[in-house]
Amino acid sequence: MNAPACDHLLLQVDGPVLRVGLAREAVFNALNVQLITELCEVLEWSAARSAGRTGSLSDENGACFRLLVLHGLGKHFCAGADIGMMRDAGARTVDENREDSARLDRLFHGLWSHPCYTIAVLHGVALGGGAGLIAACDHVVAVEGARVALSEGKLGILPAVIGPYVYRRVGSAAFRRLAMHAGRVGTAEAQRIGLLEDVHPTADDAWTAVDAIVSEVLTTGPSAVTTAKELTLGFDRWSGSDEDLRTWTLDFTSRMRGSDEGQEGLSAFLEKRPQRWRPDAGGTS
Repeated sequence: MNAPACDHLLLQVDGPVLRVGLAREAVFNALNVQLITELCEVLEWSAARSAGRTGSLSDENGACFRLLVLHGLGKHFCAGADIGMMRDAGARTVDENREDSARLDRLFHGLWSHPCYTIAVLHGVALGGGAGLIAACDHVVAVEGARVALSEGKLGILPAVIGPYVYRRVGSAAFRRLAMHAGRVGTAEAQRIGLLEDVHPTADDAWTAVDAIVSEVLTTGPSAVTTAKELTLGFDRWSGSDEDLRTWTLDFTSRMRGSDEGQEGLSAFLEKRPQRWRPDAGGTS
């Protein structure tokens, strides 16, 4: 399966790592319909070719994906919605605006639920939908001086579509404050409330940190990475009794231990050898 054709994205494949660069530098990587559509298609393509989804480290096209790194080219990560798209929204019907929102929902949900470990590299600003992109990732590495805002309130609207992903990251009180205030916060505050994990003085330092994260994640079972998201979602949505939850986790653990990956992990540990998915094991299957 070939990668989707893209005009507004730069795709770089490095073995099991897919780097996705937002490439509308002239407008600070603002989200228009084409860019949103391209991102959706790339997320769906890469998810289908992920090691966690296929259960294999490689296929006829090479290594299956285990990490996805999202970054922005040019001065900023993402300045939010394109001004033309916002202008058009005022003239659209309710149904047409709902269609636009559904496209955004497909994007953010596709990133949040992606079977790979997802890393965002933040520099410059991440406004509105840009903040939604980083919130939907598993790990955010920022360059000192970056700014984030749920800026929709300045336009008299609210960050509803990105809301679930920001809310899950920062919690109720911080989300409410960011949505009402709608102003930009710096990396120190964003890190304090859990919107990002790491802050580095330069872009080079940030990318060095990304390389270290990639190296660490490649030592983890790819199915374990993917299934961790299933486990977390189960906890998030649990509405049954504590006793039922304990039973569910026992069943979950038994399933993982009995899987091919679980058996390989335990066997390698007992045999004091690297698991086959580790780069130092040289495994390809």
